Amino acid sequence: SSKIRNMEVQSSDGVAVLEDCIGFSLTKTISKVEEKLKKGVLPDCQDDDIIPRVGNEMGTEAQIRFLKAKLRVTQEDLANVVFECRKKDDENQNLETRLKDTEEENTRLQRTISLQQSQTEKYKMLSQEANKKTEGLQQEVTALEKVLQ
Repeated sequence: SSKIRNMEVQSSDGVAVLEDCIGFSLTKTISKVEEKLKKGVLPDCQDDDIIPRVGNEMGTEAQIRFLKAKLRVTQEDLANVVFECRKKDDENQNLETRLKDTEEENTRLQRTISLQQSQTEKYKMLSQEANKKTEGLQQEVTALEKVLQ
């Protein structure tokens, strides 16, 4: 995702061009392909379906227009994918932040629960001691009532 963040989509003659920080230039690549086509040198990959079979009957200019149109569509698709990746990356970043906040809140609540449990135990012991003291005093009161009667 960091590589996608460093990529920028630019526009060149109405065509979206994706350039990364390494210096790859799609414009230069297109120019090289155009030069080869003008010289009559076709790319090595004639069987790769880029130009339909009818393309062999097309002139050089028509092939260039076709390739530019296909390139434009591909670049738009790429720009959309890059946009979606950035969007997902932002969403992931947001979720990571929320997760971190939730974990911090969970830790804080665990400490609070632990403190409250220890206080509960302390008060239970105090309550038990008070009950024992009360029972002792009650027995003493009962004994003193018998003495008075």
